Amino acid sequence: MKNIKSIDIARVAISMAMSSREDEITLKERFRQQGIKVAAVDYGGEYINSISKIIERAVVAAKREGVIEDNHVGEGAVAGASHDAIMQIKDKAMGLNIGGKIGIAFYGEHLCVCGLFAVGMLNLNEAAIGLGHRSLRY
Repeated sequence: MKNIKSIDIARVAISMAMSSREDEITLKERFRQQGIKVAAVDYGGEYINSISKIIERAVVAAKREGVIEDNHVGEGAVAGASHDAIMQIKDKAMGLNIGGKIGIAFYGEHLCVCGLFAVGMLNLNEAAIGLGHRSLRY
C-alpha cells in the first residue's frame, strides 16, 4: 500500500461523515479492503448539551466497528479528536441545535474524526464541518 498520510485519512473520515446510510455500507467495505478502519454515527441535539453525548457516541462506534482497541489509549484518541472537531464549530453553534454525522477513520498512526453538522433551529440550518486528528500507534 502506498504511503498514506494524515490528509488521506482525513478525506476518508469526511467521506464517512458525508455518506448516507446506504452508502456507508459500501464505503466501509471499500476502505476495509484498503486496510483503513472506519466507523460512522448519527447524532443530534442542543449544542452545549450534546457535546459529551457526541464524543461518547463516537468512542462507542469506534470500538464497536473495531477502529480502535478497547483501552484508554484508543478511547482517549477518539474522544480528543471528536472534541476538537466539535469545538471548531462552537462560534456558529452556540445556543442552537446541531445534527448530523460523525465519520471516523484510522490507518497506520493516523486517526481522524470528522463531524458534519447542520446547525440552526426549526428548518433554518447552516452547514458546518469540523475535523480532529490524533497520532495513534498500537
